[in-house]
Formats: sequence, structure tokens, C-alpha cells
Amino acid sequence: MAIRSNLLAEGVEDIIESVLTSTADEVLVANPTADVIEGLVTVSTSLGTDIPKIRLVAEESVLKNVMDDFIVASNAANLVAEDVLSMRTAHDEVENTLFVTPNTVVALVGAGGKVAGLVTDDEEFVHTALEAHRSHWEDAPEFKLRTPPLSRVRETLGEDIGEETLDDFDAVLSSLSSARGDGDGLDEVTISLLVAARNEVLLYDISKWGEDVGIASKATFSRTKTKLEELGLIDTEKVPIDVGRPRLRLKLGDDTLADADIDELADVALDFLEA
Repeated sequence: MAIRSNLLAEGVEDIIESVLTSTADEVLVANPTADVIEGLVTVSTSLGTDIPKIRLVAEESVLKNVMDDFIVASNAANLVAEDVLSMRTAHDEVENTLFVTPNTVVALVGAGGKVAGLVTDDEEFVHTALEAHRSHWEDAPEFKLRTPPLSRVRETLGEDIGEETLDDFDAVLSSLSSARGDGDGLDEVTISLLVAARNEVLLYDISKWGEDVGIASKATFSRTKTKLEELGLIDTEKVPIDVGRPRLRLKLGDDTLADADIDELADVALDFLEA
């Protein structure tokens, strides 16, 4: 059912939900901002797969910046794997973000701390806009996500490392608003190492899992381990093996971390990183 009146909301997610639930067909998204891309991923994830196909064309730099956040990127990868979301990169001439469906065009406009969705259902205009933006999407190069789907990350972590480590991983992610790989916060490698240390997992096992699932290379895990060890967040002990060099068992390196509840672990770790 088409949206037939303008929309007004405190944030973009309410408008995105209105658009996604107004049609069973496709939604073309032109010139989305970072907030719109994040909102699309969040709303689509919460609505499940019973939503229209989302075809998104954005500036490559905007997409790359948004997808530096592991939480957003891994959920987006879920949607891509489920054939719900397709992302492409190109410059778009439109000034505002547009949501184009077979029945409606919604232009997103922000003012005074609120967001409005200006709607038209004029049949001729909607048809012209749909054809133009569909063609634009088809001509644009695909944006390839390097982040693995969160569903696969969780499944393999539970199978390869253990359910307790998976539970801790889920809890830490839930306590964070973002998990960015810019070196200033808790990225996915840091989170993996911290929950591995909390459960005294071998560095070899967690880094092999991380490389196999596509989070990062073993070398990246090793470098991050060294950094966290130097900062006192984690410690290691040697574990002899039958053949070859001893392996390292990860442990939390400070009593404050060891005593923290799992939903507080991220905040305590951030205090160490920002000190």
C-alpha cells in the first residue's frame, strides 16, 4: 500500500520503516546519508526478511565509512546474503535522499532536529523516477562488503571456540553502539580477543577462527594482541604442545577487567584504551 501523506519523525528510522512496510516490491534508495544507510540496516534487520528488496546507490566514501563499523557491516552482510539488500556505488545528482517504490517517491528533508518525508504518489512522476533510478542502479558498480555476515560469525564462533565465548561476544556487541575499525575504539578483533581472554582461549584458536571466518588475518590478531598486552588489558601464558613451539593462552590482564560483568567489559576496556 502506497504512503499517501507526508511523514514527520524525530529520526530517519521511523520514516524508513514506513517506506519498507508500504510496499512488497522493491525500494530504490538514492543518495543516502550515513544515517540513512545505518537506519536501513537497523530497520531491515529488525523487520526480518519479509520486506521488499532494497537497492541502494551511494557515494563510495560514504558507504566505506559506514561499513567500517562492524555492527552495521555484519548486519548488512546478513541482508546481502539473504538477498534483501544490494549496494552499489555512484554519484547521484539528486540533492536529497530519495526512496522510490513502484507507488511512491519519498524525499527526505531534515530541519529543526526533525526529519520529514515528503511524499508524492503521482503516477506519471513515480513511473519516471522509478525507471530513472532503476537504470542508475543497474549501471552502478557493486559495493563488495569485506565483512562476513554476523550470522556466520556467531555460528562459527560457537562451534569452533565455544558457546560461552559466543555468549560473551554477543553481550559485548549488545553493549556497544558501534564497533569501528579505526583504531580508537573496540573493533571486532579487539572484542574477539577480549572475550577469548575472558574464557582463556588459545591465541592460535581465536586467530585461526577469525581468519577463517573473514574477520581479519592471523597477523592482525597477533598485532592487536601485542597492543592489548602492552596496555595491560590481556596477558598470556605458554601452553606446551607435543610438537613445535608452545602456544599462548589468553587471559584478562587486570583485576578490574576480570571482575567486570560482561555488559561492563567494553566500558572498562575503553577506559584502558583512552587512558
